[in-house]
Amino acid sequence: MDYLFPPPAVVSLPITARPDRFPVHRVYCVGRNYEDHAKEMGFTGREPPFFFLKPADALLVVPEGETGSMAYPTLTQDLHHEIELVVAIGKGGNSIRPERAMEHVWGYAIGLDMTRRDLQSDMKKQGRPWCIGKAFEQSAPVGPVTPMAEAQRVLSAEIALSVNGADRQRSTTAKLIWDVAETIAHLSNAWTLQPGDLIFTGTPEGVSAVSRGDTLVGRVAGLPSLRVQIV
Repeated sequence: MDYLFPPPAVVSLPITARPDRFPVHRVYCVGRNYEDHAKEMGFTGREPPFFFLKPADALLVVPEGETGSMAYPTLTQDLHHEIELVVAIGKGGNSIRPERAMEHVWGYAIGLDMTRRDLQSDMKKQGRPWCIGKAFEQSAPVGPVTPMAEAQRVLSAEIALSVNGADRQRSTTAKLIWDVAETIAHLSNAWTLQPGDLIFTGTPEGVSAVSRGDTLVGRVAGLPSLRVQIV
C-alpha cells in the first residue's frame, strides 16, 4: 500500500527482562480516583468514575534505569505532576464483569499524568473540554511494563513521587476509590477495550507545580521506578 507520507511508528513500551515490546493502542485516564486527591481538588464522596484520553504519541517512554527528558510545555505557567499506577491491557472486550476483569490485565507500569493546570482550570470554568490541559506532547511519561505474574502486590503497594529528592505524593494503591477491576468494568461499558490499551488509574493527593530543571522520581513498590527531568 502506498501512503502520501510515511505513517508514524507504532508507540510501544519496553517490557521488564524481555526483548519484545508492548504495543500501545489507546491511553485512558481515570479522574479523581483517590479520595484525598478528590478533596484537594474540591470534591468529596465516591462519585461515579469518569475518564479522559491522551493520544498514544503523548507518551514519553522512559526505559528502566534511564532519565527521561520532558520539555516544559508551551502556553502554561502551572505544570503539575500526577503519579499513577498504569494498567496494561492484554485481552480486549466490552461489558466486562468486575469479577472477570483481571483476566484482561497483562501487566503494570508507572506513569505520570502531567497537567497544564492553569489551562485545565480555565477550560473547566468555561464549561469547555480540557484536552488542552491534559493531552499535549510528552504529557504522559511512562516506564516499562512488568508482567502481572511478576507484580502480584501492586494493587496494595506504596505509590510515591519525589521532586528533587523531596516527597510530594505518597499513598497506597489500596486507596483507589474505584479499584482496577471496577475501573476496567466501567471503561468496557463505554469503549471496547483492545490489547495494547493503557489505563492511568488516578493519582493520590499532593499534586503540585514543577519547574524547568526539576527531577521527578515516581515509585510503585514492585515496579521499576520512573525518573524524569523537566527541561
